[in-house]
Amino acid sequence: MAHNIQTEIETLKGHIVYLSTVVEENMLCAIKALVEKNPGLAYQVMQTDKCEIDHLEIDVEQECLRIMALHQPVASDLRFLVTVLKVNSDLERIGDLVAKIADKVLLLYKADPAQFLSDAMQIPDMFNGMFDKTVWMFRQTMDAFVHEDTDLAYKVCLTDDEVDQFKRAIYRELEESIMSDPAQHVYLAKLLSVARSTERIADHCTNICEDIIYMQQGRIVRHIHS
Repeated sequence: MAHNIQTEIETLKGHIVYLSTVVEENMLCAIKALVEKNPGLAYQVMQTDKCEIDHLEIDVEQECLRIMALHQPVASDLRFLVTVLKVNSDLERIGDLVAKIADKVLLLYKADPAQFLSDAMQIPDMFNGMFDKTVWMFRQTMDAFVHEDTDLAYKVCLTDDEVDQFKRAIYRELEESIMSDPAQHVYLAKLLSVARSTERIADHCTNICEDIIYMQQGRIVRHIHS
């Protein structure tokens, strides 16, 4: 029995890794769609979230519950399965936030296709730093999960403050732009929403890292560093 549950846990871990790979690829496509002003790619991102990521999340949850019902795990096996349920949910929510970023690209395009595709509409440079740091957090988070690395999980949690600083700086810049040119309000408001969604992706990475620490150490560290 012990061998069977370990085999099933390893298979389940592989499913989470695959889901995270799809989410990361979709995140990179959403960022590319915004930076390169590609509405077709943004639409593809939204379809991937709806047609693939949402279904993968349900499959992982059902598989996890089946293993729990069949094997009635305890101790570290139970903590792993509880963690998988929470990580699975966070990955699905990250997928939703990525789709929201893509949705803003489509709304910008539909509002005024000519202006969106022209040089008149520029994405503030600070977005590049925020995107790079958030993608780094996501990759390190999943490395920490795969390798059960609590030191790396703690490091990712601390990095969340840097993403928050990017968001505050972007907010200040966009709000100043809105005050100096109110006609740009609709366009800039959508970029504010992109910054907010990106910051929340970093928050979900932090949630996953806190769950990894619980999985490995049995310690609940939520809210300790906030």
